[in-house]
Amino acid sequence: MSINPLSFMRNMVKTAALFIILSFSHFALAQDPIETGFFNNKAIYGYDTVAYFTQNKAVKGSQNYTTTWRGADWFFSSQAHLDLFQSEPEKYAPQYGGYCAYAMATGDFVGIDEEAFVIEDGKLYLNYSASVQEKWLANKAQYIEQADTEYQQAIHLNN
Repeated sequence: MSINPLSFMRNMVKTAALFIILSFSHFALAQDPIETGFFNNKAIYGYDTVAYFTQNKAVKGSQNYTTTWRGADWFFSSQAHLDLFQSEPEKYAPQYGGYCAYAMATGDFVGIDEEAFVIEDGKLYLNYSASVQEKWLANKAQYIEQADTEYQQAIHLNN
């Protein structure tokens, strides 16, 4: 079996970035309730949160269908999805504000891969990567319980 050097290097960079993020995440003075990345205000990096429920896949949202909720801009692929979200945002918004569900179990605020998602008991959970998601799935109930507590303690929501 041969190892693709480019693929190996990408994985090493991703691992190093995760380590750095996790190392410094406890030092943040305040965390936004919704994960938007560093360079914009797009929840789920502009992906349509309703599409995870209606199409069971990550679908890029459009600038034509947006709203603001909990301080972040939410993008949708259709007016119907925007309307669904506006009628029940807490039903469609990802758990832990779109931060990685695995990392949140230890109180760490880490970004996600839009493709690494699970809908469990009608709730959307996102993870940093497919490999992190595998770890999360192995002990999902415990991680959810821990992350629920950590997120509530770290974020004070005023809707």
